[in-house]
Amino acid sequence: MPSPQLLRRLPFGLLFGLLLANPAAAAAAMPSGAQLQLLEKALNGGAELAAVLENGTGLDVTLVELRRRALLRQFPDARWQVGPGAPLRDGSATVQLQVTGSRQEGPTRFRLEAQQQLVLSSSGSRINGQTVIREQALLRSGEVDLPVSLLIPDAVLTGQRYDLDVLIDEPLDGAIVAGGLVALTGQQVSALESPDLQLGALGGGGLFKTVQAPFTPGSQTWAVLLVHPKGLISATKRVRVVTDKAQLNP
Repeated sequence: MPSPQLLRRLPFGLLFGLLLANPAAAAAAMPSGAQLQLLEKALNGGAELAAVLENGTGLDVTLVELRRRALLRQFPDARWQVGPGAPLRDGSATVQLQVTGSRQEGPTRFRLEAQQQLVLSSSGSRINGQTVIREQALLRSGEVDLPVSLLIPDAVLTGQRYDLDVLIDEPLDGAIVAGGLVALTGQQVSALESPDLQLGALGGGGLFKTVQAPFTPGSQTWAVLLVHPKGLISATKRVRVVTDKAQLNP
């Protein structure tokens, strides 16, 4: 079992904010391929973010830079990839943003894999807005990557009860697994804070919980931790809370 000090230092809060802060609605104009290439270059330190981003709806360039630096402090080798994502049902183009990285914490090495699917908007010269469609991240330790299924919906209706399931996709063979789950507050997400997370022994090969969505639209962000003899697995997932069934699968 990992020490409480190590668990408190796990960077749950840093798994989000790969690029932008708030899931606000984006305008219609999409950024060009050249702008997306420049964005990837800027996120990886090869250009100034101000050359491709400007303040707009849901987008604060200073905050983006602060988040990028904070993530690099936790994962010094972090690399961003920006490319086309799957189109929405109405044909709108999306952008897939991925980040990978690693960090050493004493004898333990953590590996990060995270992604966002976004609709970005452009003023013509620079990117100036976004809509977050999907967002999740996984952080693993250990010699091998334990196979995990994160069965948490991307969107739910206001007031809906829904399942949060995180499965370890291999037989436990008598191994004892502990886990915990907590909702992150808006303050924790904005400030990239790690929450206090209580662990308990799990009776099956994962964590299973039913929760209720808020009665007002917005989002919920969940942090999950599984402790397996072969390593730690933490995950964060943002769930959009909407009022219209058509918004569940845009």
